[in-house]
Order: sequence, then structure tokens, then C-alpha cells
Amino acid sequence: MATIVESAWELAREHGIAGVSLHALAREVGMRQPSLYAYFDSKLALYDAMFADGNRDLLKRLSVVKLPRHPRTALKKFLAEFVSFALEDAARYELLFERHVPGFTPSLTSYALAEDVLGRVHKLINDAGVTEQGDVDCIIAIVAGLMEAQMSNDPGGNRWIRHLNRLVDLYVDDALKGARVNGT
Repeated sequence: MATIVESAWELAREHGIAGVSLHALAREVGMRQPSLYAYFDSKLALYDAMFADGNRDLLKRLSVVKLPRHPRTALKKFLAEFVSFALEDAARYELLFERHVPGFTPSLTSYALAEDVLGRVHKLINDAGVTEQGDVDCIIAIVAGLMEAQMSNDPGGNRWIRHLNRLVDLYVDDALKGARVNGT
């Protein structure tokens, strides 16, 4: 099955995520299309396997990042690796971080992998002193916005993502200041 999923990623990189078809995939792996149904009962099931595969790769990549002791520096290093992973493959980015495929919703099992990634981000944000859910949401939205601006306007460049550390510092400082003002 791993070979089939990797072939699906290759098709997605060549034709876009929506351009993956079971017919083309069957040709790519040397099968007849009905034989693929032994592995995936639909194109959406294939997308789900690809979603899980992409998130497993992300978790593997993030798990080897050596994080510094200083919480904010650790957060920035982790987010930089997350962003780097996200932006290095446009097809994977589209499936994992956007919702362009009509009718596709990851299964609970596949989505649990994405939640694991998000849980790691939450922990590092909390370790940096940002604990209010609204502030955590804002940091995540800032990172997502930077990734989207980069992918849409300067793919392969760094026009937008070069601001990641600065924006994390600005928002963490603001959140910590707000927490002191509010007495939390």
C-alpha cells in the first residue's frame, strides 16, 4: 500500500491534488483500476491515506528536531521546521493544510495524526508563556497566513516566511503583556 500512496503523491505533484485519479494511479502502479479497490474503496479513501501519510512524515520530521531549552527559541525552531516541511511540497501542502478537495474530510484516525502535530505546537506555545486560547489561535493563524502568502505569492522563495520569528516574537510579547495587564 505504501508504494501505491507514494505513486499517488507523484501524480499529485505532477497534476495537482485534484488531478489524482484512480484510473491514472492504477496505470502508474501497473494494476487495473478495479484492483485498487482492494486497497481504497474510493478516491476519498485514497486521499485519506495520503493525508495520514503526509502527517506521519511531518511527525517524523518534527520528532528529530533538537529543541533548545529556551521556550520561545524552541517554539520558533519548531515552527520553522513545520513551515519548511509544509512549503517544500505544493501537493502535500494543499491536501494537509487546505480544503480544496470537494467532499474530502479526513477520517478520525487520519485526523488524529494532525491533532498530534497541533498538540505539539500548543505545548510549545504554552511553554513560551502563551496560555489563553485566543492568543494560541492567533499564533497558529499567523503561521498559517504566512504559509499561505508564501505558497501563493512566492513559492520556493522566502518573502513571507522570513518574518516568522519576528511575528512570533511580536505576538508572544503582546500576549504576555496582555496577561500581565489582565493579572493572569
